[in-house]
Order: sequence, then C-alpha cells, then structure tokens
Amino acid sequence: MSNAFFQILRRFPDAEGDNLVAVDATDRLVLAEAGAAIQAAAPGRVVVVGDRYGAMTLGAMALHGAEDVRVHQDPITGEQALAHNAIRAGLTNGFRQLPLTHELFAGATVVLCQLPKSLDALREIAQLAATNADSGGRLFFGGRVKHMTIAMNDVLADCFAEVRASLAVQKSRVLVARQPRLDLSLSSFPMRQHHADLDLWVCAHGTAFAGTKLDIGTRFLLEFVHRMDPAASTAVDLGCGTGVIAAALARSRPQLNVLATDESAGAVSSALATMAANELTERVQVLRDDAMSTLPAST
Repeated sequence: MSNAFFQILRRFPDAEGDNLVAVDATDRLVLAEAGAAIQAAAPGRVVVVGDRYGAMTLGAMALHGAEDVRVHQDPITGEQALAHNAIRAGLTNGFRQLPLTHELFAGATVVLCQLPKSLDALREIAQLAATNADSGGRLFFGGRVKHMTIAMNDVLADCFAEVRASLAVQKSRVLVARQPRLDLSLSSFPMRQHHADLDLWVCAHGTAFAGTKLDIGTRFLLEFVHRMDPAASTAVDLGCGTGVIAAALARSRPQLNVLATDESAGAVSSALATMAANELTERVQVLRDDAMSTLPAST
C-alpha cells in the first residue's frame, strides 16, 4: 500500500520532472522508524515539521492512522503542495497548519521532522519541542547522510538527554531524541543584534537567512535606498528576509508606506520582530507572499 500511496504525490507548485520526486528515502525512513509511536498516539498528539511536499503528514495519516496532525512548513509552497496532495489522497480534513510556536508542540507525543540545513533552525525546533511537547514523547529527525553533521547531534543533545541514530537506509538516517532536559531555559528565539552603523535592531528566527547579520547582498542593496524617487509614497520589499531593507526605508523616508513580503514563515516572523524592535510596526506592513495560492492543482 505504501508504494501505491506515495506514487500519487506531486511536487506542485514546485518544479516537477522525471528526475524529481515528492517523496524521498528520508520521508519513508522517518515514517518507518516512527510507525509504532504514531499508531499509539492519541488524536492531536502527532506533529510534523518541515514536510517538503506532504509525504510525512499524509503518510502518517494514511499508513499509521494519525488523526488531527499539527503541521508547520516554512515555505508557503510546501503548504500548497501538502494541500494539493491531500486532495489527491482524499485526506483534506486530518491536519491543520500552525506557526512555529509553543502551540504547535503542546502535549505532542510524536514529532516528525526533516532535518533543516541551518543549525539555528534545528535549535529553535528542538528548544520549542523540549519545553512544550509531552515529557515522554519522542522526536524523529530525518535527513540525508551526506548532509548530516555531528553538530546536529550536539544541538539535539543540548535539549534532550537521549539522542540516538538509526541505521542508514538508502543513504538516509534518523536521529531519535527523547527525555527533555529539565534545566532547559526558554527559547532563545528570535535572536537580536543591534547594528550601530544603521542604528537598527535586527531580529531573526532560526530559518532566517544570515540570522541577525547583514549579508553582502543586503548591504549592497542598502546603498541604493537614497536613490529612490523622493516623491514615492509606496515601497515594496520582495523577499524581505529579516526586514532590514524595509526598516531602513521606513526609517529614512517617513512619508513612505512600506510593504515587506516573503514566502518563508520564519522570515515573516523575523521581519515582524525587527519592526517591533525598531518601533516601526505602524509604518511597515509585513505579509507572507501567497501569490501562488490560487494556482489550479496539477494532475
């Protein structure tokens, strides 16, 4: 049944092709390692984080009977792929999307997660899970072996007393964490850093590119802020990240109405925190870019 089920999944609205798949060995291995735990979980106690196209969420429901699954996907295209695949699978009512906050993990007994590339992103997930999930719960973090590092184990070990690795299958492996550390402090996110040269606070959640630093591209674009049409009344910051450019625009041009957008939930949360830290909340509107949400489903 599993192979037949996975074959109906698609990557849409992401790129599709003969050599591109919507479910990989990591999705399958996480579901296999966590299968018994998912089947034993009560409704509403299974959480999925970082599901690329919905394979883990829908697989937990179709193959292991999970009900009322809580899901967080950072890119909006991931949410859209899950929604379209849920229609194909006839499983549109068994999950709900939540932001990456304590509510996502509250009381969870099983957490399934694709290992993020960023250690900060992993740290934020681990901290939230350790402080809010059920103390007897288990977390299953899957990844491709070539992308996994000892540092990932160390991040998890900071939050959980027990971290073990599964055997590798098709070049994928699962890190299983349990027993949250009782001395764990509250989440350290969003991080904050003040940049004296701009007189701006920059805030960042774990998935935000460059964190609280200013990457070379952002610094380059900041050089053009003063060249904007002085009569302009509106500015749009596409792919706003942590909101540095939008904040700089609002600070330097009091007459501007600034709109900042990004397809990443972590970036939007970071930009909102940046505006609050710089007292620019009323000057800058921050939205998640959902321009692709009305696209028809592929067949």
